[in-house]
Amino acid sequence: MNRGNWQSRGRRGWRGKLQPIALSLAISLGLGGCAGRGPEPPVALDSYYRDQQPALSGDGRLLAFVSGRDGTQSILLYDLQRQQFINLPNLNRDDAIAESPSLSYSGRYLVYLASDRGRPEIELYDRITRRTQVLSSGYRGWVRHPRISPDGRYIVFQTGRRGQWDIEIIDRGPNVELDRRQ
Repeated sequence: MNRGNWQSRGRRGWRGKLQPIALSLAISLGLGGCAGRGPEPPVALDSYYRDQQPALSGDGRLLAFVSGRDGTQSILLYDLQRQQFINLPNLNRDDAIAESPSLSYSGRYLVYLASDRGRPEIELYDRITRRTQVLSSGYRGWVRHPRISPDGRYIVFQTGRRGQWDIEIIDRGPNVELDRRQ
């Protein structure tokens, strides 16, 4: 497609091009329609907004991603079986940018980066207690790309503490309530 056509088509032109991608995503995630009818993408996930950085829970039920749907960069959680969004009270703040989500096995724990003063912090959200805990408070150096273990005890991330990107692990301790397989 040449540049002139793209500019004249505007937003509608892009929707036509992106629809097959959304449809193939719905098919690959097992979200197709009933037998006998063609697969239909779930309406709730289809968006004109920038959705990025997807993370899937270990059991394959929950999808976390960063979205600009509410005018800020927030983390959303979507239940793939029920095809609906899950409310996450006390997670997203208007004064912070959230990114790099990672889910434990059943999605009880969600680890991510939040930047509210220009410096990212690793935060952990517990869906049962609905509380957020800052894990990298007072940590010297930059952090990025946190990932949580399936049981929720360990968080691995990259750090720039030594002037290069290294890998470090946070052990939340033996007394943490683990995310168990159901």
